[in-house]
Amino acid sequence: MTELHVLRVFCGPDGTAGNLLGVVLDGPALPGTARRQRLAAELGYSETIFVDDAAEGRVDIYTPSARLAFAGHPLVGTGWLLRREGIDAPVLRPEAGEVPAWQDGGFSWIRGQSAWCAGRRTVRHGSAADVDGLPLPPPGTGWQYAWAWRDRAAGSIRARGFPNRGDGIDEDEATGAAAAVLTGELGRPLDIHQGVGSQILTRPVPEGIEIGGRVRAHERRRL
Repeated sequence: MTELHVLRVFCGPDGTAGNLLGVVLDGPALPGTARRQRLAAELGYSETIFVDDAAEGRVDIYTPSARLAFAGHPLVGTGWLLRREGIDAPVLRPEAGEVPAWQDGGFSWIRGQSAWCAGRRTVRHGSAADVDGLPLPPPGTGWQYAWAWRDRAAGSIRARGFPNRGDGIDEDEATGAAAAVLTGELGRPLDIHQGVGSQILTRPVPEGIEIGGRVRAHERRRL
């Protein structure tokens, strides 16, 4: 039987919250896009990732309804899990391209390109309270990343993510790709507080956008 690792990615400072992620370390045991897409839909996490070659960092990412070339929280979580399992994979290779991955203290980091995250629209609001009070967007309005400054001088942001794909994920607890888009637009390091209690750190660098967060193991079970 194939094992599924379930992680919480982008946990808050107290180790709670974080976005659930399914990781299949033995990706070759579940080959085929259609089969993987069915499993991702059955699991119902915002993303599920399959590791096809751990040493080479080759991975394949799915939402419940689509295959993704790049996504932040699956890659942050997988980099953390591979290190915990004793596997040296300094570069992850989703379809989009090479993604350096490393650990810095209690944070797991990756570096990607904001151009890989197209389709996520950022919407600025007047205050964190305004963001907190938002209803779900109407169907068909596309991926929206609602945000407001908590403390502009400190780069602190309040955010909520609405994928609006019609696949059961009405609100994403923490999303690295949308955070990368916002970081690229603002051109500065950010401390993003998203969902019910998640935290994402980002910083623009000449090579792209770095995305970091805390990762915790949630459960491990057989498929």
